[in-house]
Amino acid sequence: MRRSLIVGLVVPFLLAGLCAAQVTVNTFEGIDASQIKSAGLGIDPNGAVGTKQYMEWADVAYQGFNKITGAWVYASGPVPGDTPWRNNNMPDCYGPSGNVQLNFDHIASRWVIGRRQAGSGAYFYCIAVSNTDDLTASNFAWYTYELPLASILGTNSHGHTLYPDYPKIGTWIDAYYVTIDLEDPDNGFAEVGIVACAFDRTTMLTGGTMRTPQCFRYPNAPNGLFRAHSLEPADIDGLVAPPAGVPEYFASLENPAQGQSTANYMNEWIFKVNWTTPTKSTFTGPVAVNVGTYTQGCFNINNVTDTVCVPEPSSAVTHNYIDSVGDRLMQRLAYRNFTGTPSYQSWLFSTTMQVGSAPRSQTGIRYYELRSVGAGNAGTVTYNDGNYRFMPSIAQDKVGNMAVGYSISGTSMHPSIAASYLNLQKRTQPTEISIWNGTADEENSFTWGVYTSMTIDPADDCTFWYVNEYFDTNQTGSAVDWQTRIANFKLPTCP
Repeated sequence: MRRSLIVGLVVPFLLAGLCAAQVTVNTFEGIDASQIKSAGLGIDPNGAVGTKQYMEWADVAYQGFNKITGAWVYASGPVPGDTPWRNNNMPDCYGPSGNVQLNFDHIASRWVIGRRQAGSGAYFYCIAVSNTDDLTASNFAWYTYELPLASILGTNSHGHTLYPDYPKIGTWIDAYYVTIDLEDPDNGFAEVGIVACAFDRTTMLTGGTMRTPQCFRYPNAPNGLFRAHSLEPADIDGLVAPPAGVPEYFASLENPAQGQSTANYMNEWIFKVNWTTPTKSTFTGPVAVNVGTYTQGCFNINNVTDTVCVPEPSSAVTHNYIDSVGDRLMQRLAYRNFTGTPSYQSWLFSTTMQVGSAPRSQTGIRYYELRSVGAGNAGTVTYNDGNYRFMPSIAQDKVGNMAVGYSISGTSMHPSIAASYLNLQKRTQPTEISIWNGTADEENSFTWGVYTSMTIDPADDCTFWYVNEYFDTNQTGSAVDWQTRIANFKLPTCP
């Protein structure tokens, strides 16, 4: 077990400055609500950068972008999310669906879409894998797959199928690994367990018939609130594959128990898939790893599923606050194999934590790095300005520079987009950069998506790409007016 890899020390840092002149941030507009028919509130903006384009998913649609100009790949606008499966006559995956992740497989240089689909009372997990890295290629096509979930999810005490929520997908060398939260529809959709599945990546990359996915459910008989939900699967960055035999790792936050305000450990999980003899596959965990005492962002001691407390300038009047989603780790669990000097493997992930002294006060970004050799890193990105930083996503470049993007909001600051960077190998202090300043508030909902996306450009293994949402018009009444912004920047220490 890799229990010794995560450090117990958690160090809060003050940011070195609000802007670093040597870092140039380039941005262009992503998918906006006005481009999607019947746009929803929970858009979960995420995306990935490939060798030739950037691709974004927001709400129920996706769009490709020229990395230099920001021009649309699909000239008519965002493409309905079920398009790959419709093109391949796979009706179980028809229909609008949120809870989607869009990845780029660095090792194979392919696009990957993972999404949950619900229709007529049946649940499916649907995956699409591209046949090339170029969205504009004349022969571009998607290989599509589906997994019926009915026999995998399990049932509650009323005999009702548990609801699959918050799926995540990660690329490993032997499989695409997926995790799904199990929620009880008769108990306010409370988290009661998880499912972890391995999909046959080798065959899927060729468009062949995939071998039966291998899935595990934990716990096998859900009987109460599950405090270690929302597992993040490791996802490879860079062009160096993991060493042979290294299994897939997952990480999850351990929420405080009802009536408590703090916890002091994280969880790790290990999936060892055996495609030759599936009965020898194993999924183990949770293994508790002490990381020091913390309070999750916006934690409510009287209601552990309530993480709504992020203020906007309008909050004093509307009494509307934003959900920090501080009860879980945020995607991604970014993996990188360093083969130079020093040589080690690195797993990096982040979450929203309370940094103020009072209950449900100011939030910041907590990050953790696990290493296969030597001590890892842990720290908190915060700043003495009273603003709340939340909804992070993290990655690192080929020389160990870490960048974490996030939303930032406060009583005198409209929800905006920012990022901080530091060098993990040299243990430098974080520096914050502004990505995009919002000019309005979301006044009619606490929902601010449930994740964003920081990825690293495989073309140079240096450039960070980040996507998140903002508003330039106050969203009131029944309006849905969100916008997204795509940004990229490169640190001067990455050659």
